Amino acid sequence: MIGNKLQENENLKPNSLEIRKLKETFPQYFNNKGEFKIDKFKDFLKQEEVEISKEGYELKFLGKSYAKYLSSLETETYISPDVEHNSKEENINSENLYIVGDNIDALKHLLSSYAGKIKCIYIDPPYNTGSDGFVYPDNFQFNPEELSKRIGITEEEAGRILELAGKSTHSAWLTFMYPRLVLARDLLSEDGVIFISIDDNEQANLKLICDEIFGEENFVGKFNWTRKKKGAFLNKKFRVMTENIMLYQKSDFEGAFFGERAYSDKKQPIVKRTNSLKELIFPNDLVYTTLKDGSYPANIAAGETEVTFLKPFEVRNGKIVSELITKARYIWTQDFLNDEIDKGTEIYLSNQFGFNVLRSDQEDKIKAPSDIIDSKLNVGTNEDASSEIAKIFNTNVGVMFDYAKPVSLIIYLINMITYNQKDSIILDFFSGSATTAHATMQLNSEDKGQRKYIMVQLPEEIEENKPAYKAGYKTIDQIGRARIEKAAQKIKEETNADIDYGYKLYYLATPEEKTLMELESFEPEIKLITDDMVSVFDNDHSSGKESILATWLNEDGYGLTMTSLPYKLETYQANLMDKSLYIIDEGLEDEDVMTLIKRIEDETLDITRVVVYVHSVRFSVLQELRKNLKVLRNNKNVTLIERF
Repeated sequence: MIGNKLQENENLKPNSLEIRKLKETFPQYFNNKGEFKIDKFKDFLKQEEVEISKEGYELKFLGKSYAKYLSSLETETYISPDVEHNSKEENINSENLYIVGDNIDALKHLLSSYAGKIKCIYIDPPYNTGSDGFVYPDNFQFNPEELSKRIGITEEEAGRILELAGKSTHSAWLTFMYPRLVLARDLLSEDGVIFISIDDNEQANLKLICDEIFGEENFVGKFNWTRKKKGAFLNKKFRVMTENIMLYQKSDFEGAFFGERAYSDKKQPIVKRTNSLKELIFPNDLVYTTLKDGSYPANIAAGETEVTFLKPFEVRNGKIVSELITKARYIWTQDFLNDEIDKGTEIYLSNQFGFNVLRSDQEDKIKAPSDIIDSKLNVGTNEDASSEIAKIFNTNVGVMFDYAKPVSLIIYLINMITYNQKDSIILDFFSGSATTAHATMQLNSEDKGQRKYIMVQLPEEIEENKPAYKAGYKTIDQIGRARIEKAAQKIKEETNADIDYGYKLYYLATPEEKTLMELESFEPEIKLITDDMVSVFDNDHSSGKESILATWLNEDGYGLTMTSLPYKLETYQANLMDKSLYIIDEGLEDEDVMTLIKRIEDETLDITRVVVYVHSVRFSVLQELRKNLKVLRNNKNVTLIERF
């Protein structure tokens, strides 16, 4: 079922992805041979007064051409649903996703249905510290000669790239990250953003590749998150207390990021005015921790209205009983102030900020987030993250994730972007312990949101001497999925919120080498069907047909949460999704084709596409289907899509 893509991969180059985007956006600048009309394009740029730069600053690293080539290649994996899991009551209607597999393949699959739909991406990739276990994972299916021909470089450079396998150099890390970020960008909505946690080892390099991929103008800022309560003491010269979180937007868009409610931090005791600014009545239950013998300290503030108390005053039974002398510059007239208070404007006396005016229209206004994220924002540390995991599992499984992020941090970041779009999709393709999924559910339970998450995690094996393995977890994804289920149960028990507690589970699988070779060399017009090319995709999670159908539904833009319906022709059972009919299993006969054509023509069946797995259809029947779909009556137009 992936033979078409395998054949496409044979002709791809490092910049094929960019060329495809260019053709889609500017088809008028390509001729019928696919050649780019560069002179015409230059004229277009001149008309828009866009200067063409001949020299510029760019990032270069060993493996960059190969990284770009990887982003262009079609994935050679297919999507296998976990049928048993997805059929459970809590999961059957869920719109959350968990994908087990290499994230570069997952991103390529997701682009088919989710391009331009992801509001927020958060990732916590490997940091390449030299001790965190990161090594470049590609096992390279090429020798130097083959690689040099494919991506247009010298054999000497190709050989050096191949030597990156198993390395933890800067070039290896950049080659690993570059294609994943290229693909991630295309998944973001126009008002979408990506958060990337990173330490100082690769911070500078990450900034450079993100500037290139997302555009330097779309760099929003770098947060400093306080990750330790006491700091690390391994470095005798420097105590590291913070970690970096890069923020990039897909494009410049209107709208603010949520930091916190404007002025909410200044609302302490309420002060209501009577007839003048000097007659202030306090609530009876007012308690000042700074008071001594009923005296309010003088000179505590020069707030927004620039008020300073020139002498102490006393409050009894909620009312100022002593003389109140202020030094101030009052901008408003008394009549204007009276009118504002009638509208709901309030005056606050704050121990921290002094005399403050909160306008009636300012209560719901927000201020931009600070570049410092710490406990003042109720955001926890690495230590909190470890205790959260330990509490959920009731074991020391959390030691597997020494650098896990606390739920409160991810909630803060997600809310920053989705506070006014509570049905957004959140993606984390380095899912790890699934903190992002936990945070999404927790935030939904707090603000009645309907955000959806997509988690991607490589089934990385856990060493047998690790506590997690002894607790029964063999791979990282097993821990992540268990964490989601336990967190969902806990949130439901504590809040009973009406949110999505389940998730759909999919695995990315690779066909056997023999199957790949057959698919790659298949020619529908001349090759006879001899083998069952459906059952070759059977696995522990689903049948071959279920895998083919899931892969195709996603490829055609229906996503991974929709379910097709069985549709019977004469005797053959196809699958119907919206206006697409899928023919996958063997057994289609001429009678079924004629029934299909009749129903299309008399509008019993309203479809625009018939998708056929040509391996399963005898050549004569396929020819009959081709011929009849071309001559439909009543001006019907149905496209036949042949896949192998």
